[in-house]
Amino acid sequence: MPDDKVRSSALSKLAQVTEQILKGNVGEQYAAICVREKSQSEGDIEILLITSRDSGRWVILKGWRMPRKKPHEVAAQEAWEEAGVTGKVRKKPVGYYTYVKKVRVGEHMPSLVQVHLLRVTKLDDDYPESGQRKSRWFSPEEAAAAVDEPELATLLRRTRHFIRKV
Repeated sequence: MPDDKVRSSALSKLAQVTEQILKGNVGEQYAAICVREKSQSEGDIEILLITSRDSGRWVILKGWRMPRKKPHEVAAQEAWEEAGVTGKVRKKPVGYYTYVKKVRVGEHMPSLVQVHLLRVTKLDDDYPESGQRKSRWFSPEEAAAAVDEPELATLLRRTRHFIRKV
């Protein structure tokens, strides 16, 4: 299975930074799972993924801590900057995942990502990172298969459940 190779690769990357994790050298990021209802299927949803600028992998919209902003506000700000998304963001996180962030050539840092649900109400064509990334709408299952991180894939598969709890 190709997904198994990707998942084991993500886990092996985490294993390589175990010492950093044990020393508490972990970056904190805040992310948004951006969702909208599918127009042709009432009650069903789509999830917006974007490509990372360096590797072109499919990822959710995320960023680092910002002064004077709460985590859910950072997630909403990153959604706007990276994909032109505005909407209603859930204050309470829906979960967390870990991955290895490339910070410089040859330097990697483990990162813990706090994830918030964002219901998309508007998509703008003009935003800070327009033209730097690709974006695409996926079903939750397709989104889970498109990302490398196993914990994120689990969150994406459960997105319908999170929406019902809002």
